[in-house]
Amino acid sequence: MVQTAPGRDDDTHFGFSTVKLGEKQDMVDDVFHKVARRYDLMNDLMSAGLHRAWKDALVSALRPPKQGSFDLLDVAGGTGDVSFRVLEAASPQARATVCDINGDMLAVGRERAPAQIADRLTFVEGNAEDLPFPDRSFDAYTIAFGIRNVPRIDKALSEAKRVLKRGGHFLCLEFSRVDVPGFDRIYDFYSFNLVPPMGRLVTGDAQPYQYLVESIRQFPEPDRFAEMMRTAGFANVTHRPMTGGIVRLHSGWSI
Repeated sequence: MVQTAPGRDDDTHFGFSTVKLGEKQDMVDDVFHKVARRYDLMNDLMSAGLHRAWKDALVSALRPPKQGSFDLLDVAGGTGDVSFRVLEAASPQARATVCDINGDMLAVGRERAPAQIADRLTFVEGNAEDLPFPDRSFDAYTIAFGIRNVPRIDKALSEAKRVLKRGGHFLCLEFSRVDVPGFDRIYDFYSFNLVPPMGRLVTGDAQPYQYLVESIRQFPEPDRFAEMMRTAGFANVTHRPMTGGIVRLHSGWSI
C-alpha cells in the first residue's frame, strides 16, 4: 500500500491521497452523505457489534452524574449514538448537544432519538474547528470516531478546550494501531480486503469505506495525539487501548 505525505502547509491527507487542506472537509462531508442512512448498521457489521462496547466504555469513563445538571457536547455525533447512551445513564436534568457538520447524519439522529430523552437533546450543524458555542459552555466534550476526519485536528482540540468549563472532561474514542503481534496482519487484511466490499454491499459504494480504513492509518500515533492534547491545554492526559489496540480512548481535563 502506498501512502503519500503532505509536502506543503496547505496540503493534508484524504486517506492515502494528498489533497489541498481547503478541499478535505467537502470530501469528508460527501463520504458521510453517502453512508448516513446505513452508518450505524455498517458500524455493527464492521466491528461485529464491538463498537457498542467501546462506546459503553466511553460513557463509563465519563461518569455522567445521577443527580443535578450536566451539559454534554458530542461532536461529530450525528446519529446520536453516544449522546443517547449518556442521557440514559445521567440524571434527568442532563442535556446533550449533538454537533455535526453533516446535515444528513443529524437528520438520522433526530429520527432515532428515543422519546423519553428527546426533549433533552439538541442537534446543531457545526464545524469542530469553529464551534458555534460560547466559551466554557459544557461539562464534557465527547467525539467518537470523528476527529481523524477533521482537516485541522489541532484547531478542533483548541475549540474543545475553549468550550469546556473548568474541570470539564474531554473524551475521544478513535481507531488506533493494533499492538498485538500477528493480530496486526489479520486486522490489515480484514480492513483492506473485506471492509470496502462490505461497504459496497450494504451502502452501494465501497469508496467511503476505502477512505475509512486508509484514514485510520493516517491518524497520529497515540503518544503524538496525547501531545497534541497537551498543546491545546488539556491536563492529566491519558489513553488506553481496547481490543488489542484497534481503538483507544483518549482522556484529558480542562483546568
